[in-house]
Amino acid sequence: MPETITLKSLAKMIDHSLLHPTMTDREIAEGCELSRRYDVATACVKPYAIPLAKSILSGSDVEVCAVIAFPHGNSTPAMKRREAEEVCAAGATEVDVVVNIGKVLGGDWDYVSAEIESINKTVVDNGAILKVIFENDYLSDEHIIRLCEICSEHAVAFVKTSSGYGFVKQENGMYSYKGATDPQLRLMRKHCPPPVDIKGAGGLRTLDDLLRVREMGVSRIGATATAKILDTAREQGFK
Repeated sequence: MPETITLKSLAKMIDHSLLHPTMTDREIAEGCELSRRYDVATACVKPYAIPLAKSILSGSDVEVCAVIAFPHGNSTPAMKRREAEEVCAAGATEVDVVVNIGKVLGGDWDYVSAEIESINKTVVDNGAILKVIFENDYLSDEHIIRLCEICSEHAVAFVKTSSGYGFVKQENGMYSYKGATDPQLRLMRKHCPPPVDIKGAGGLRTLDDLLRVREMGVSRIGATATAKILDTAREQGFK
C-alpha cells in the first residue's frame, strides 16, 4: 500500500531556516515559536542562538539544528570539529556543515574525505547527526557524485544541496542563486544508498515543491516559507 501523506509527515520534512545574517534575537524567537506551532522537524539556527531556540522548543517534538563553518566552509578541520563539539554541547541534535568548496573544486579528495570523516565522528560521538552541505551552485555533476560517494563511505546521515547563501557572480557583476534543482536532487539520490538521506535547500517555497521533491526521495528540506507550505497543505485537506 502507498504511504499515507499526513500534515505531520509533511511538517517533519521541514527544517525551518533562521539563518539570515540580519536576523535579530526577536526574529529568531518568533521563528522558533512558528517552528513549535507547526511542529516541524527542526528549527535551524546560528550557533549562538541555540540556547534561545532550546528555551522556546523545550517540551516539543521540534529539534534544534545548528550550522557550522557557515556559509562558506573555509574553517580548518580542527575548527569545524571544535565548533561541532560546542553546538552539540549547547543542545543541537542535528548539525549542518559546509564542505571546503575550494578543496572540492581543486580535486583534493583525500582532504575532503578526511575532513568529512572526522567531523561526522565528532558529531555522532556527541549524540547528534550530520548533514553535509555541498553548495551545488558551484559544482559540476562529477563533484556532486564524488561527494555523495565520500559521504556514503563515512555513513553521514544527510547530504544537502545548498546553504542558501552560495551566490554565484555573473558577468554583469550581479549574483544569482539556484539552490535545490530537480536534476541535482535526483543525482544525489541516485548516488547515495538508502541510509543516506537527502536534504534540499534553496528555492523550495511551496507545497508543490515539497511534494515534488518528496517523490524524488528527498526526506528533508530547508525552508523559510514553512507557514505558507503547511497552511496550503491544511487547506488542501491534509490531516
